[in-house]
Amino acid sequence: MEISLAGKTAMVTGAGGGLGRAITLSLAACGASVWACDIDGKTAAATAQTAGTRCHSQALDVTDRAAVLAAVAEIGTVDILVNNAGGGLGYTHRPIESVSPQEWAAVFDVNSTGALHCTQAVTPGMKAAGGGRIVNISSDAGIRTARNRLVAYGAAKAAVISLTRHLAEELGPWGITVNSVAPGFINVSARTQRQWLAYGEEGQKALLESIHLRRLGSADDVARAVLFFASDLAGWVTGQVLSVNGGRS
Repeated sequence: MEISLAGKTAMVTGAGGGLGRAITLSLAACGASVWACDIDGKTAAATAQTAGTRCHSQALDVTDRAAVLAAVAEIGTVDILVNNAGGGLGYTHRPIESVSPQEWAAVFDVNSTGALHCTQAVTPGMKAAGGGRIVNISSDAGIRTARNRLVAYGAAKAAVISLTRHLAEELGPWGITVNSVAPGFINVSARTQRQWLAYGEEGQKALLESIHLRRLGSADDVARAVLFFASDLAGWVTGQVLSVNGGRS
């Protein structure tokens, strides 16, 4: 069955590169009118240009609630929201007692609070329309201890998973589904490339051997999972977390 999102309006955060870019391109290829949103307006515009005439761009900081509300007011009713903006913001592993409240809050703001802001902004329109799709990008790190032991990032992504499940129950009566895609290690950016190189030959081998399919995932692997949740194929699926990790053990 071919996925068609014709007539749907989608909003993707963190769309300037990596997973967000791949998700935006996939949604547009399936016929959706997509708003590519990113804190870096230039990268968002580049994604939109690549996606074609059905894609628009918006410079957006998801941690700024007022800016999010204004952006959604400009977009109008959003049928599909993909909360993809996030990341570790340069946070590195060190003893928990040395992590400042500011560092902890910043990671939570962009990963979980940002998803809340966007969800709050689109929900009234979805309720009025009689349905909608919300897909939250979490992480394997929110399910299990990450190899790089980034406590703030893992805790923030676990919060995204919990938010997904609670919102699924709350919004279900309006026909709104809320699901999460939890990627494993996807080497899609300069940051993840540095992380991959830092593992060294032995660490890279150990990671690959812990993955049943014996390869790293791609951004397109994640985008296909998002397409499923965004489509009619997942019309009776909500509150679920789909691990896209090659079967990592």
